[in-house]
Amino acid sequence: MTTPKRDRPETAQRLTEWVADTERFLPGNTACPGCGAALAMRHVVKELGERTIVVVPACCWAIIAGQFPYASLAVPSINTPFACAAAVASGIRAALDARKVKDTTVMAWAGDGGTFDIGLQAMSGAFERNDDLLYVCYDNEAYMNTGVQRSSATPLGAWTTTTPVPHVKDRPKKDLLDIVAAHRIPYAATASIAFVDDLRRKVRRAKETKGARFLHILCPCSPGWKTQTGHTVKLARLAVHTKIMPLFEVEDGLEYTVNVEPDGTPVEEFLKLQGRFRHLSADEIARVQAQVDRTWAALCRRAGRAR
Repeated sequence: MTTPKRDRPETAQRLTEWVADTERFLPGNTACPGCGAALAMRHVVKELGERTIVVVPACCWAIIAGQFPYASLAVPSINTPFACAAAVASGIRAALDARKVKDTTVMAWAGDGGTFDIGLQAMSGAFERNDDLLYVCYDNEAYMNTGVQRSSATPLGAWTTTTPVPHVKDRPKKDLLDIVAAHRIPYAATASIAFVDDLRRKVRRAKETKGARFLHILCPCSPGWKTQTGHTVKLARLAVHTKIMPLFEVEDGLEYTVNVEPDGTPVEEFLKLQGRFRHLSADEIARVQAQVDRTWAALCRRAGRAR
């Protein structure tokens, strides 16, 4: 029996009412079961609203979005080559401005390969110019659409098809938020599909802010991470509580604020649910833990807070 709305906790009632609004990511799409990137898009495009144009480079989402008239997004979208999502978004923004259309959000939506690596130059150019666009990186930590190859977002110790055991990735994940913050753009933040209220608030903040904005959303990938499809949100939550993916925001490249307090769960709890880390020894897990702890300590210093 469905619980009456009046008896539900306030947060649950608000979430129910929000989900009941018009969906802009449609059913019947080609996303994999348990796709974190699909959940992320659903939340983001729902919050941005119908006055949104989505620019998608080569990535998993180029397939999920589909082609007109069978597209899965109920807002205009355009596919671009791998390297130029931000450049195309800048061009669309300029065309809208020339037509004096000010009420439309232009969003570049790219994976880690198209952001950390191949699209970094175009994104950097757009951010240096402070172009009025939102860039969202849905980060599944490898080139998943073409067969799980290593990217610079792939974490330390991870298996991929180009870093097979025993030659796993021996370098830490690139710190993209520091690179973005160095451009001194008005707003940048990390977000998680496991913390929906925080994600929604950050999307609203990005929508209301003028100039360049950036959101980095960790999106577990069941095939690439070798996990159960039902563990997607659990993994996203563990990434926050283990401090692997802390939730914070940066204003004007200088003011750091931590938004969710991690509970200090050991990184092993996150790693052991994923086949891509099955080969790690106790010493190697300790190395990952040490690297995460150092990164967290550095973030706390920037945010002017104790660990």
